[in-house]
Amino acid sequence: MAEIGKLNRLKVIREVGFGVYLDGGELGGILLPKRFVPAGCKLGDEVEVFVYNDTEDYLVATTEKPYVMVGEFASLKVKEKTDIGAFLDWGLPKDLFLPFSEQRYQNIEAGRHCVVYVYLDNSDRLAATARIDRFVDKTVPDYESGQEVSILLTKRTDLGFKAVINNAHYGVIHNADVFGQLRVGMRKNAFIKKVREDGKVDLVLSPLGYKKKVAELPDQILADLRMNDGFSPLNDKASPDEIYRLFNCSKKAYKLALSKLYKERKILIEADGIRLV
Repeated sequence: MAEIGKLNRLKVIREVGFGVYLDGGELGGILLPKRFVPAGCKLGDEVEVFVYNDTEDYLVATTEKPYVMVGEFASLKVKEKTDIGAFLDWGLPKDLFLPFSEQRYQNIEAGRHCVVYVYLDNSDRLAATARIDRFVDKTVPDYESGQEVSILLTKRTDLGFKAVINNAHYGVIHNADVFGQLRVGMRKNAFIKKVREDGKVDLVLSPLGYKKKVAELPDQILADLRMNDGFSPLNDKASPDEIYRLFNCSKKAYKLALSKLYKERKILIEADGIRLV
C-alpha cells in the first residue's frame, strides 16, 4: 500500500491521456500527471514517486522530491501567513500547511524560516508543526562515542545549540565546542561526544581526534608563517570565520595556540597580525 508523504515504488496499472494511474493498494489508483511520467514508461513498470494531496485534496504522485517528508524535521521558508495558519515552501507546487494552532511562536512571518516537523493529521492530510518537542524520541539513544550523525540546529540556548539528531533525538553542541558560523535551521554533519546517563547527548562538530589536531596547531601556525615571509594578518582579534577557513579550528583554540607560541617567544602579536621571531 502506498504511504502518503513518503517515497513509494508503485506499479503502473492504467494509461490515460493526461498521465498514468499507479497502484496505491487500499488508497486506490493514484494519478501520476503526464509531465512526470518517465520516458518509455509502460503498463506494469514500477516508478518511484512521492504521494501527497493536491490543491483539491485528491491524492496525486510526483517524481519531484520535497525538502522534507512525513516523520522528518526541517527548516522551511514561510511563503504566506493567514488567519488560519502559514504556508511553507517545501519544494512542491502545493505549499505545506502550518496550522495556527501548531505555531510555537506568534512571530512567524512571510519570508522567514521556521523549524517544523511533518506529519499526517486526523484526516490523513499532510501538515507541519513548529511544536516539535512532541515528536522527538525521548528514549535513551544507543549512539556510540565518535559516531558521525546528521543534525538540524533547532534552537540557540545559554548552553549552546540544541539540535535534532538523525530525525530522532535531541542533542546539544555546547558553547565551548561551537566554532564557525552556525545558525538555527542549519543542517550539518556532527559527531557524538558523549551519551550521558540521563540520556542527554553531547555533540561536537569535529571528529574526536580534534584534541590531537589542536595540540598540533602551534606547529601549523609556524609553518604558515614560514610560507608567508614570517607574517600573518590573523592575530587574536581575527574573525572566527577567517580562522576556521585557514586552520579549521575554533577561535578559542587558535588564541590558546598563539598564547603558547608567544610565551615560548616564537612569535610577536602585533596590532595588524602576528610575526615570526
